[in-house]
Amino acid sequence: MTLTPLHPCTARSGVRPLLHGDGPPGFLRAVHEALARHPYRIAVRPEERDPYLGDRLRSLLRALPPARTLLTDADALAAALAWAAVADPRLAMNLVTHTVLCSGSLVQLAPGATGTPEVREALDALDRGDARGSYLITETGRANSHPGVMTRAVHDPEHGQFVLDTPDPAAAKFAGVPDAPERRLAVVLARVEAGGREGGVFPFLVELADADGPRPGVAWSAPVEVGALPLTLRNVSLHGVRVPVGHWLRDTASLDTDGTPADPLGSPDARLRRSLDVGRELWGALPSAAAALARQSTVLALRHSRRMVTLAGPASGEPLLSHRSQQRALLGALADSYALGCAAARARELLQELLDAPGGPTGRVADALGLAPWTAVSRDLSAYKAYSVREAERVVAECQRRCGHHGLVDTNRLAGYRGFLHAFDPAGGDSQLILYDLGRALATEPEPSAPYEPEPYESQGPKAASEAPAPHPTDPTDPSWWPTVLRAHEAALADGLRGALDGRRHLDAFERWNPLLDLAGELGEAHAARLAAEDVVRAGSRYLTGIGPPLREALDGLGTLAALRAARRRAGELLTRGTLVPAALAPVAAEADRLCDRLLPHLPLLQGLFSFPDDIVCSGLGIRPPAAHPTGTFLPEDRS
Repeated sequence: MTLTPLHPCTARSGVRPLLHGDGPPGFLRAVHEALARHPYRIAVRPEERDPYLGDRLRSLLRALPPARTLLTDADALAAALAWAAVADPRLAMNLVTHTVLCSGSLVQLAPGATGTPEVREALDALDRGDARGSYLITETGRANSHPGVMTRAVHDPEHGQFVLDTPDPAAAKFAGVPDAPERRLAVVLARVEAGGREGGVFPFLVELADADGPRPGVAWSAPVEVGALPLTLRNVSLHGVRVPVGHWLRDTASLDTDGTPADPLGSPDARLRRSLDVGRELWGALPSAAAALARQSTVLALRHSRRMVTLAGPASGEPLLSHRSQQRALLGALADSYALGCAAARARELLQELLDAPGGPTGRVADALGLAPWTAVSRDLSAYKAYSVREAERVVAECQRRCGHHGLVDTNRLAGYRGFLHAFDPAGGDSQLILYDLGRALATEPEPSAPYEPEPYESQGPKAASEAPAPHPTDPTDPSWWPTVLRAHEAALADGLRGALDGRRHLDAFERWNPLLDLAGELGEAHAARLAAEDVVRAGSRYLTGIGPPLREALDGLGTLAALRAARRRAGELLTRGTLVPAALAPVAAEADRLCDRLLPHLPLLQGLFSFPDDIVCSGLGIRPPAAHPTGTFLPEDRS
């Protein structure tokens, strides 16, 4: 296979690790080759789709390191997920359930260093792609079922087994279970009962199906169609399914001599948090996939807009991109996708810090579970998950609109990209519940003792002392202006929510919070947006030092344009809350237009930098750029 050469600017800069991480030498090349081996197909019918996705997943798995290794490298994991998502969002979802959640549970929670021989064999089969992995947690009949899992795992000491049961139809698990005749392993979350006592929610390794279909005691529904992300999803019930005690992914828990559960974590809430720790790897990697989909969508929309000639009115015969409105929208989408890439890089850094922590990762957790367990697993990473998928979906939706009916055609890829992001709003930890719990936690913890001080910003050339940024910048093009505004806005929202809570202390928890959840969600969203805004400044110092013009000028311009656009989108709430006055926002629109003018000449450079290889994108949407504006695609070569 002939691989496209490295873009000349990336070899001398930190742009490659910013956008794609810094995986092992040869890693991206191997991923590229594996993904290009099976070109994208729509494959709507399950009998066609499931074998196709199975082949693609096996090819990718055999190009990746074993799960034990991959799940310790945040950059490699995120890059694999991002490239898989661009190649086929359905494949990315399969990779999430198979490797991150199913294999990840075996790696993290099997007792001892490697678990029992049965667990080791299952993990090896998953690594080779000889078995497919599922993750069964969500129960269909009750809202927010995770803290109240009803599936039971009752210890049978006589036979050295646990017996798993679905007590009623509402406790059926909703999960991906393809039709392909193959070995299917699942990690099933169930509530342990032993010696007459409950022991919390634990994962269990279950042989769900083989080449002949469901194993004894396993029943599943006909496929449940989900248009946003077409996969073979089913309701799965377990009736007297027996698993060996060695398939209990008990972590540090055990059974006492009297047969009752003993857990050093001390509480059911702590055990649930630990059982769901695999969410950290997902939230650390998913922002990279979201940013990649936003970047590739913008590149496709820009290519389309440069090729497509309009026949409308006085602009007849001009390409779509000659229209100022189209420039604002798509250059803005390019800026927003760059900003998402900066946030994704920070999410990878945070995940790697957790993975490298002495004694294993624990993360920053809340004192207790809230409406959902997600912020209690990792507050910061759950915030990045919620923010990234929503922002990326907004970017892809704008690209769709700017492509007209071409943006809706499945073979042009934008619809599938948007569907993946839309599906991940509730999937992988419901984003709205995450924002509610973020706001609740922020409003009930001590106020910060010091104001925000932005990191030094490494820009083009040294600044004179007179040009040093003010402590509270008022120039909206100053890189620290938008993070400072959001920090003030977050503080104002927190103060308002604390004041509302003070008047409701006499009420029980439900009545106290019930009318305030929307305010808590607004605070949580502002907090996540502030983290992402700070990440654009951080990326300039962390990844872009030493890069010269024109690339550095273009990337700085994208970061500033993303901030200005965010300020315009939030103008109403900023003015309503008194965070800004109208005069502060008055220059924003004109500054954004000036940035668009500066960025237009750099489009070929940026499109080449942001695009993925054509042989994995396989889009009909302007896939070949016009000869007058060569952009091409690039493969970021691995350099040791």
